[in-house]
Amino acid sequence: MLTLSTRHQIAIGLLLAILMMLTRSHHFATLYNLADASWAVFFLAGIYLRSAWPLLGFFALGWGLDVAATTWGGVSDFCMTPAYFFLLPAYASLWLAGRWYAKRHQFAWNTVLPLSASIVAGLTLCELFSGGGFYFFSGRIAETSFAEFGTQLIKYFPLYIETFVFYAGIAAVIHVLFTLIAQQLNPRNTSAG
Repeated sequence: MLTLSTRHQIAIGLLLAILMMLTRSHHFATLYNLADASWAVFFLAGIYLRSAWPLLGFFALGWGLDVAATTWGGVSDFCMTPAYFFLLPAYASLWLAGRWYAKRHQFAWNTVLPLSASIVAGLTLCELFSGGGFYFFSGRIAETSFAEFGTQLIKYFPLYIETFVFYAGIAAVIHVLFTLIAQQLNPRNTSAG
């Protein structure tokens, strides 16, 4: 099980908030913009932050950034529909998947299977809530069908997976480096990983 001090959790929470603020208005990477890290932020918050309050805080931050981007930032309000509320269960799915994994974490190779299972479950549920919610309930799609939703899923879901894996991979490398450094500095305390 992953246990971090309150100080470390605050530092990680702040870094995740900064990452969300820097990337929120760009769903996919361009030459000038990083892709939206929100999915990874919610998953990593579930892993590293013990309290449920950051989940609500990141919801509020995401909403505030979206409102600011559409009101003053020149970003299209195309996604600001009643289906926006489907982001609540979508992001909660990622956070809960991270919480589930945090309880099983060990700094060992056998942690890869539960990590992979939590990622697959979290990403799948998140996409079904966010993409499905928008497709079926936004009012932006004139005629909906499960077949067409499947086509949209095949088209867009891999891009979200790619972005998630990019940020989660960076987090994993940082986690391994910090754990190895902590083990070198204090060989008796190996529970930090």
